[in-house]
Amino acid sequence: MEDKSVYHERQRLQFCLLHALNNLLQEQDSFTRAELDAIAEKLDHEDPEKGRWTPLSVVFKPHHNKLTGNYDVNVLITALEARKKTVVWHDRRNRASSINLSSETLLGVLLNIPVRRFAGLWRSRHWVSIRCIDGIWYNLDSDLASPKPFQNLNELTGFLDHVIGQGAEVLLIFHDKL
Repeated sequence: MEDKSVYHERQRLQFCLLHALNNLLQEQDSFTRAELDAIAEKLDHEDPEKGRWTPLSVVFKPHHNKLTGNYDVNVLITALEARKKTVVWHDRRNRASSINLSSETLLGVLLNIPVRRFAGLWRSRHWVSIRCIDGIWYNLDSDLASPKPFQNLNELTGFLDHVIGQGAEVLLIFHDKL
């Protein structure tokens, strides 16, 4: 059953970070491609390794792909900090039950999940938002046709433990800078 009150952007090219951020903040164009590109370009200019230019550097930038997106964690952190959010890495050695999902300052969870496509020949990573809306936690993965509600916290922590076991990175997003 689709909940029309939950905002959910669908996947396009490699713009999963853009979709994950807008799904996390529950607002269309809360972030735009132009804004994330500008953040990535600024990070590129500040990069001490920027002198290592190759012809492919025109498209494949250190923090994103100019044509398809594929933004990295540095773009995510910079974007959210500009909105007075704090990003905290979850220690993958700890189970998901160690996360205080009831914290009033927790906005949501962002996952960076390893994915394999084309019979395992193509390996990449995918950004996914998880957020509690009106007391219900949702998987807001842009690859899903619609938001998927978790039945309870046990199902959510089980899901998080599973993706952590598969190599996912878990980032906790808090409302205000700590």
